[in-house]
Amino acid sequence: MRAVILRSFGGPEVLEVADVPVPVPGPGQVRVRVTAAAVNPVDLQTRSGALTAAGLLPARPVTGLGWDVSGTVDALGPGVTGFRRGEPVIGLSDRLGLSLKAQAEQVVLDADALAPLPEGLDPVASAGLPLGALTAAQALDLAALRPGSTLLVTGAAGSVGGFAVQLAVRAGLRVVAAAGDADGALVRGLGAETFVPRSADLAAAVREAVPSGVDAALDAASLGPVALDAVRGGGTLVAVLGTGPAPLRGTRVTRVWIRADGPRLAALATAGLTPRTAGTLPLDRVAEAHRRLESGPLRGRLLLLP
Repeated sequence: MRAVILRSFGGPEVLEVADVPVPVPGPGQVRVRVTAAAVNPVDLQTRSGALTAAGLLPARPVTGLGWDVSGTVDALGPGVTGFRRGEPVIGLSDRLGLSLKAQAEQVVLDADALAPLPEGLDPVASAGLPLGALTAAQALDLAALRPGSTLLVTGAAGSVGGFAVQLAVRAGLRVVAAAGDADGALVRGLGAETFVPRSADLAAAVREAVPSGVDAALDAASLGPVALDAVRGGGTLVAVLGTGPAPLRGTRVTRVWIRADGPRLAALATAGLTPRTAGTLPLDRVAEAHRRLESGPLRGRLLLLP
């Protein structure tokens, strides 16, 4: 079968679609025949060697790519009872150091990293749901806000940010959304109460709407101290990438470390969230997908179709 792998780090030219053995599920695992696999910023960081330089990914002869996936159950390992062959599913491959990940014709995942795909959801578009929605949900858990609290979401038009806006609104939070200048209608459509364009002074604009500062920020755009300046003293900032800024003014700064969670993913899949797709490409055009993602922010995920 075919799979996207790396044998060295560098630009998109190092990506290889190789013939590899079909993986065999072990105890508690499920093999999925892939319908679509998303291309995420973490794939670019893996390919460039940035994750290895940061000490997060040990150097290895072959590294697989791809985190979130949709497909159908192809085989069950010993002890798996919650799924059946042919069942549509979505899932998350959250381990970095694997030689085979989701961008492949077939992939093996732990059963508890999978969720049934609800009837009526597009099996291709749904491949863009697991990583973004789980990251947003787990980041909101860390923010630990009560209904009525104020939340700044940076990068609100992106995958994580867009899901965070929707989930925060449903949790009864008042959302200030920061995004590109042309994204006002989009983020307001997701439920944001206030929109701050990228060209504005973020802290000044946020504090015009919330004079004392927001209770928390979910920093999906990695603005760091710029986002923290919009948070009230003693508030919270949750960083999506990087360690986040210094915790000035008694703030609490923390980082979300995404983990696979099948039951949580199942709940998110039925929550009415809308995955946005920036386009689809065949698996052997994965280098083109990387170039497109590197060329600028996309309003949705590029999906690879084996």
